[in-house]
Amino acid sequence: MLKLTLSLKPIFTPTTLLPPLTTNMLPYFWFLLSFNLLSKVSAHCTTSTATKTFEKCTTLPSQDASIAWTFHPHNATLDLVFFGSFISPSGWVAWGINPDSPGMTGTRALIAFPDPNSGQVVLLPYILDPNVKLQKSQLLSRPLDIHLLSSSATLYGGRLATIHRGAAIQIHATFKLVANKTKIHYVWNRGLYVQGYSPTIHPTTNSDLSSVTTIDVMSGTAETTHSNIHTLKMVHGVLNAISWGVLLPVGVVVARYLRHFQSLGPAWFYFHAGVQLLAILLGTTGFAIGIRLGQMSSGTVYGLHRKLGISAFCLGSLQTLALLFRPKTTNKYRKYWKSYHHFVGYACVVLGVVNVFQGFEVMGEGRSYAKLSYCLSLSTLIGICIALEVNAWVIFCRKAEEDKLRREGLIVGSEKASTISHNFIH
Repeated sequence: MLKLTLSLKPIFTPTTLLPPLTTNMLPYFWFLLSFNLLSKVSAHCTTSTATKTFEKCTTLPSQDASIAWTFHPHNATLDLVFFGSFISPSGWVAWGINPDSPGMTGTRALIAFPDPNSGQVVLLPYILDPNVKLQKSQLLSRPLDIHLLSSSATLYGGRLATIHRGAAIQIHATFKLVANKTKIHYVWNRGLYVQGYSPTIHPTTNSDLSSVTTIDVMSGTAETTHSNIHTLKMVHGVLNAISWGVLLPVGVVVARYLRHFQSLGPAWFYFHAGVQLLAILLGTTGFAIGIRLGQMSSGTVYGLHRKLGISAFCLGSLQTLALLFRPKTTNKYRKYWKSYHHFVGYACVVLGVVNVFQGFEVMGEGRSYAKLSYCLSLSTLIGICIALEVNAWVIFCRKAEEDKLRREGLIVGSEKASTISHNFIH
């Protein structure tokens, strides 16, 4: 039988409110200030709580969370406390262990949140199966199938111990481990709101998606699960931003505008083809890394980002294959191939740029300098396109005027250049 208890211990009570500050009250003021600051840093590694002292502690790699514990080898019992904080007055904070693997799916969790009826903190057990992670069903409380001996939640943070953004909470748990198994997979997270007694999905920033670690409770050493995930994400993002977000549009600009400069001859085509092939090679590498990241983060699905990425990759592959079937200029099907090539190319560029921005959001870099740098690069490219488009229209208008004058017999042979120049000057 699962035993749940709740202990609410506000820092301030009506009898300890700060009286009007005077000179002789300064020591009292500094005492309360230092006590409040101490409670704010409690999320960092500490072995002491108001009721118990633990042997070991460690700071967790995300969300300013930490844990402290005492392991009793003689009976394989682990006494533990998790330090976390809320991100919303109606949110939730969860901590749990995964007996099978270092991941969210399969975690046996204890989740604290405000009771929808009383407003007081409740702590309920949940099992996170794949259907819940993929949002196919609501997360409903049910007894845990591990040897949990006791659990409780203690809320701190002032404001008469009410839940607010930044309010600190401690989740205590005592459970019996499997014999000779001291490496525990810890999982933790927090969300914005709860529907009834069902916590909703948490945010998907880097901090939220990296809230898992493996710790040996005997030695206190932590293992970095998928330590290269962050590096792979950065490489994936950089490669795709450069290929789909920069090089591919540059290749389109080259084909659209430089082909009209007769002095370049066929050089524009080789430049265009080279840039596009380089973009496809880098983009394919980034796409492959994205597939690998999906395998390493089973159950974590970025639906829109994935669909856009697959679509852009397929269109880019079609563009590459189209080079093998490019008809000669005298072929009657050449015009159809050109229409197809232009349509697929522009669609690929649009999908690629949109997905780059989507990727910034997925990585939690929506307001980063990296996104700002990309926006500046894209803006510069757009500015160049506008300037070249204006130049193209000027050339088109000059040629149209020249053809009109030729038809009217106003210019012939060598007089063409001087007449056109004279007409546009005046």
